[in-house]
This record gives sequence, structure tokens and C-alpha cells, in this order.
Amino acid sequence: MPQTSAPPVLYSFDDVPHLQNSLANFILKAQTDAIQHRGVFTIALSGGSLPNNLKPLVDVKEIQWDKWQVFFADERIVPLDHPESNYAACSKAFLDLVPIKKEQIHTLNTELFREQTRIDPTAEIKKEEEDDAENEAVEIADDYEKQLVNTFAGANAARYPTFDLILLGMGPDGHTCSLFPGHELLSENDRWVAEIQDSPKPPSRRITFTYPVLNHAFRCAFVASGEGKQEMLSKILDKPEEGLPCSRVRPTSPGLVFWFVDHAASGQVKYPKTEYKWIQKATDDDLITGERKRMKEEMDAAVEAADH
Repeated sequence: MPQTSAPPVLYSFDDVPHLQNSLANFILKAQTDAIQHRGVFTIALSGGSLPNNLKPLVDVKEIQWDKWQVFFADERIVPLDHPESNYAACSKAFLDLVPIKKEQIHTLNTELFREQTRIDPTAEIKKEEEDDAENEAVEIADDYEKQLVNTFAGANAARYPTFDLILLGMGPDGHTCSLFPGHELLSENDRWVAEIQDSPKPPSRRITFTYPVLNHAFRCAFVASGEGKQEMLSKILDKPEEGLPCSRVRPTSPGLVFWFVDHAASGQVKYPKTEYKWIQKATDDDLITGERKRMKEEMDAAVEAADH
């Protein structure tokens, strides 16, 4: 049976606080569903404006921080306390404010850094350093992929890791993670984590999840707000045939992709909006649970028909 993907689900809110609180509720539901099924919650975070949108998580009492395994969907090759570090941004916004153990947060292995990277990580790479810098970036990406393997290998036998939730941002050019329009990494189908040495947005040296990881998640959720996002959000949702990086995030069934935006960002979008259903208790079904039930019912019906 060919793999299929459902169309995106667009939630639009009247203001950013409403968006943030609904996102926190959505994350809580994803966590509860994951722990009920597998006893652990695997989540990947991004940088940009996303960390600040996660601040309400600090006050959600039902979150079981001891069950979380946190990764980063992309990261800059900089020290963990550097202003450009996605880890540093997420730590400042909420991770340092909640009872989660450091070993549950999977960061770059900074022991693999060259001395130059420790001293001035965003400096332009000199010609005589290019090979060493490339080898360093490959080693860092491979190490991060091994961290994924160690976390997911025992949990599922699939070829790719299956995250419970990957939270993503949308760049002004339609990029997400460190997957940029026209870049060769858009067609990477083998590696889980890849290095990029020529990011058009500084800093130029990064590692990033590839589409095979993004598109095997149970849930991917984009977060975007503000009038400045209007034109690009319309292109991504109304013209997916243009193939912008954000449009290519389409998890295979039963996975789903969601958009959490405010009305300012969705002002030009023609794509249909869905009203967000606040999840009151753990037994409430979200869209993922509903999709799983639908697939099970179809399989049960097919088995019963075959028996007769």
C-alpha cells in the first residue's frame, strides 16, 4: 500500500497569547498520548521565535518532565551558551525553569569542536581550514544521528525515528529547520541528520534534521505570528506545488502537520481554517488519535471481510 499524507491542519488565533496557550495545551495532549502508548515523550524543538512561544509550558502542571526526551530539529555549530544556539534560546525560555534532567536534553557534542569553533564559531572559514571544518561538521552531524539511534532504536524497528512531536518555525524565504529553498539537502533521503556549511542565513555552519525524519513524525507543528508572515504563509499553504521547504513537511499517515498562527499571519491565506478544540482531559481524542482509530477500523473491516 503506498504511503499517504493528510493535508495540513490550520489553526488561527486572534492573538499571540491565545496561540501560545493553545499550543501548550496541544503539547500536553501529545505528551499524554505518547506516554500512554510508549511510556516516553519524544519532542524536537527549533529556534527563532519558537522558544518564546513555549514559555507557557512552565506553568502547565500536568506535564511529566521526567518522561521527556528533547532534541533539536536543527542547531548552529556554536557553543551551547552562544547567542546563536537554539539550545541556549530554549533553555532561557523554559527548559531552565522546569524540572527536567540535563541528560534528557540532547545537544551537540561540543567535545568534537575544533579550537577555532570554540574561540570564534561564526568566523568565516579560511581556505586552508575548509577540509578540517567540513570534517568537523560531518562528525558533529553523525554524532547527533547516533544520539537519535540510541533513543529510538529500542522503541521502534522502523528505518527512521518516529517523533511524537516536532515543533518548527517558518523562515521569511519559506525555509524550516536548516532546509533552504534550492539547497541540495532538500533531496537528502538517507541521512537522519546532515551538516550544512553554506546556510544563506547566518551563522553558515549548522546541522539539521532531514525530511525522512520530519515526515515520519506523528505530529509536526509550525508556529508563526505577525503580519510579516502573511505573504509567505499564503504561498506555503495555498501554493504547495511551488515546493517551498515548509510545504514539503507532510508526515506519512497517521502523522499530521499542524499550523499554529495568529490572525495577523493568516490574513492572506485562502486555505481553510480549523477551529482549535481545547483538550480538557487526557481521554479527549485529538486528530492523531482519531486517525489511528480510523485506520484500525479500516484494517479490522478488511480482515473481517477477508474471513468471510
